[in-house]
Order: sequence, then C-alpha cells, then structure tokens
Amino acid sequence: MIPLTEKTVRASFVNASRKEASDLTLPPGFADIDWTDLEYLGWRDPKLARRAYVVVPMPDAHDPTGAHGPGPTVAGVVLRQAEASPRQRAQCTWCQDVRLPADVLFYGAKRAGAAGRNGDTVGTLVCGGFECSANVHVTPPEAYLGFDVEAARLERIASLRVRAAGFVENVRRAS
Repeated sequence: MIPLTEKTVRASFVNASRKEASDLTLPPGFADIDWTDLEYLGWRDPKLARRAYVVVPMPDAHDPTGAHGPGPTVAGVVLRQAEASPRQRAQCTWCQDVRLPADVLFYGAKRAGAAGRNGDTVGTLVCGGFECSANVHVTPPEAYLGFDVEAARLERIASLRVRAAGFVENVRRAS
C-alpha cells in the first residue's frame, strides 16, 4: 500500500461528515506504520467501543482533482460493529483465511450520500482486528505435489485487494 498522511486519511472517508473525519482517532503508532505489507489500513477506534475505520486503495481510480496527489486514490469507510456476535466461528469475507488468529466480526457501514443519510447500510464479516493483510501474506501449506505456494500467496493478496475495494465501492455507490 502507498504510504498515507494524516491529511489523506481524513480526506478519504466517503461515508463520514467533515466533522466526523476530523474527530476520528488515528491508529496507535500511525507515524511508524510499515506500509509495505498492507493491502488496506484498518483499525478500531480506541475512544468509541464499536467504531472502526478502513482506508482502501481503489484500483484504477485516479483522483481527477489532484486533491490526493497523483496516482491511485484511497477511500475510507467508517464502520460500526454489530451489537451481536456471530453464533458460530465465521470466515472473514475479505481475506477468507481458514486458520484465523482472531475473531471475525460483523461490521456495518452507512452508504455515502443521501442513501446513508436515509439509513441505507451495507455490511461485511471482517477480521476483528483487521489482520487480513497479515493473514494473506502467510505462505499457505502445500496442497499437493507441485503446488505453487508463492503463486497461491500472491493470488490471496490480490483477492484481498479486490474484495476490500469492492466493499468500499459498494458503500460509495448510491443504491
């Protein structure tokens, strides 16, 4: 993932007001984040119990205004954790890891624009601590003789990028 500045993160949110974006708490150690192995930036708000945020690079989407600099844009989404937890161990929709180190939680997000203001939301099951990038970078076990584990790992990374961006695009899109 491309390194992000605080200004870029705050400006990226598609389903938050300017006030909400300016008031959000950045992840602990934001200045020291190693961006090389991240497919997206995700964190839980330490001040608000059920609030979380994700900032995702959007493929093939360039910022025509130049507000985010040259190159691909990122889009952020404010998430809210559901009150209830899944009854059974759920699989993360984004990384689809079957050897999960942490719980998977249901997060909902209001849609951008008028649809969100009218209560329209979308949801997804995601690793509770947003460990998806770490999960997909782990080399998978060899499934059969001649299995290309590196190609499988790269495919998992690419798939995570597509699924995370797809969710954000779904939030951004008016229903």
